[in-house]
Amino acid sequence: MRDSLYKLPFRNRVQSLQKLFPQLSVDTLKCVVAQECQKRMKGSHGRLTTSETVEAVYKKFKNSILMNEEPGILLRLSDEVGLTPALLARSIIERHYQRDDKSKPAKLFVSTLMKNTALIDDRDLAFETYLCLLEDDEYGPIAEATKQSRGYEYEIYLRMELENCKVSFLHEDHLRMKGYDKTPDIKLEIPVAIDGQVINWIESKALFGDEEVHRGYLKDQLYSYWNRFGPGLVIYWFGYVEDLEKIHQNRIILIRDILPTNMVLMDQHL
Repeated sequence: MRDSLYKLPFRNRVQSLQKLFPQLSVDTLKCVVAQECQKRMKGSHGRLTTSETVEAVYKKFKNSILMNEEPGILLRLSDEVGLTPALLARSIIERHYQRDDKSKPAKLFVSTLMKNTALIDDRDLAFETYLCLLEDDEYGPIAEATKQSRGYEYEIYLRMELENCKVSFLHEDHLRMKGYDKTPDIKLEIPVAIDGQVINWIESKALFGDEEVHRGYLKDQLYSYWNRFGPGLVIYWFGYVEDLEKIHQNRIILIRDILPTNMVLMDQHL
């Protein structure tokens, strides 16, 4: 799939991949596309946003405006340059508001303009930026709001499923009130057993779990939960690659893509 992704433009890739991988859900494809895009941008963003490159793209943009080209100029330049639409728009805004000493404007100022394009003093740039934000599923305020909303949606879904299973738990808001700094989404008040393994906490991830993503979460979150609460469960709702559990260095953290229905409540056998 990775080779197929690299051959596609940044826009409308999910629709193209659906034809190539009809066995995968749309949500899974969206997650895979987003994560691969982020990896690509980490590797190429610096090279694609040098002052010389941005200056050349900015001149192309201004010339296209003078030539009265149809809207979508920055979107077409995004395909040409290899930056996602939102990242390209941000670079062009930074160039547009460049200071006299050639330094970039403040990041907070640019972020404010990205969140409210009506504040941009150039009508054409404002509309072109707006189009870029609508088309970018990976970067920009709309994409970020969508990711946060999806993550919260699955956290609420997990809580509802646990309540239906009569499992007693505290969620992260409860734990923060108790003074914990790093908290899993769910801390079980009474442990449960899954496939013979007792777990004490559950973390919800509304994305696809590949090795790079999972190693990052192990370092930043999951090992801290294991050290504090013992064995737990991570749910990657949109699937995960095989054998992820092998990289846990003998620390038991189960991985699933749904909440298992074979949970055994510990007090059932007391």
